[in-house]
Amino acid sequence: MTQFKFSKRVPADGTDAVGAILKAAADPQIISFAGGLPAPELFPVKEMKAAVDKVFATHGQEAMQYGAAKGVTALRELIQHHVKEKENVDAELDNVLVTTGSEQVLDLVGKAFVNPGDTVLVEQPTYLCALDVFKTYGANFAGVEMDEQGMKMDALEEALKSRPNTKLVYTVPNFQNPTGRTMALDRRQKLAELAAKYDVYVLEDNPYGEIRFAGQHVPAVKSFDKTGHVFYMSTFSKTLAPGFRLGWLVADADVVNKLTVLKQSADLHTDNLVQYAVAQFFADNDVDAHVREISDLYGKRKQLMADGIKQYFPAGVKYTDPEGGMFLWVEVPGVDDTVELFKECLKHNVAFVPGDPFFAGKPQPGAFRLNYSNAPEDKIKAGMKQLGEALQDAVAGK
Repeated sequence: MTQFKFSKRVPADGTDAVGAILKAAADPQIISFAGGLPAPELFPVKEMKAAVDKVFATHGQEAMQYGAAKGVTALRELIQHHVKEKENVDAELDNVLVTTGSEQVLDLVGKAFVNPGDTVLVEQPTYLCALDVFKTYGANFAGVEMDEQGMKMDALEEALKSRPNTKLVYTVPNFQNPTGRTMALDRRQKLAELAAKYDVYVLEDNPYGEIRFAGQHVPAVKSFDKTGHVFYMSTFSKTLAPGFRLGWLVADADVVNKLTVLKQSADLHTDNLVQYAVAQFFADNDVDAHVREISDLYGKRKQLMADGIKQYFPAGVKYTDPEGGMFLWVEVPGVDDTVELFKECLKHNVAFVPGDPFFAGKPQPGAFRLNYSNAPEDKIKAGMKQLGEALQDAVAGK
């Protein structure tokens, strides 16, 4: 058998622990809270079809032709207006890059800024795919402690002082994946100040920010950026359609230009038809009302999940209480191996994502992520009861 000489960027053991977990959770007999999927019943299928039909009638040739790597102008203008209206971020058109999903932003930023051995500071825990991407480019990681108000700025500054080769700080400040926590306003201001003070870049990832069902909106970290050190990224995946693979970056024009060159060598440009269709959808529909519908549904589902935790989980279990987004975080004391706990829960026909892959350093035993956006209400009620029984058995040592 041929021994392929893969690059050092490919994981040596070839394993995909998270993929294996999600595959196991995909069994139709399993009630799965493991995926990070939006509710498909709220996809605006009819309205999007109308938008696509109109695009073919008015921009058919342009939509089917090669396009600009930075993206379709109409969509970039829409994003420019959106970040000003929603996040108080002033941007010129040259500051906006459309990408093939927000995952491509992670990859382009990693490729453009992270040299082997550079340090990337991340929330502890953090989005597991960001860890995977930056690891590909040789990053070293250091986790920064969080509390219910998000990343702790005193801990961040200590990390910056002790790691002078830090290149990047990665944060998900709104309804964080995996914890659901939101960074406080004063910490956002401080984060922008620290980025300038220590000459490091902040990648602010905001895929969930619009899906708020409680509390008050908090302006983006980027809105406090006076030096260009903060790069703001988001996506249409959580509010319109993840299958469209449509994300964007707002950053200094020099950064956008460099990343545009890298994007051209990766995929030339993002799907033109999808870009035109989304711009048309925004023109023809009340998108704010659509997002409110999503937020209302997710709020109800989150509350059902929280009620299930209170009713069925063992005493002493801690959990976050997000004001939006798609996830909450559970910590079960007395559990030493969360992956084994996952296997035990599968026996009760219910699944979550173990917390281990979300940690840059040593994982926290007994921690896991639950997704409430994708499961219907009856499944949440039944699944939380089954999950509670599994946890009770595990804690009791059965």
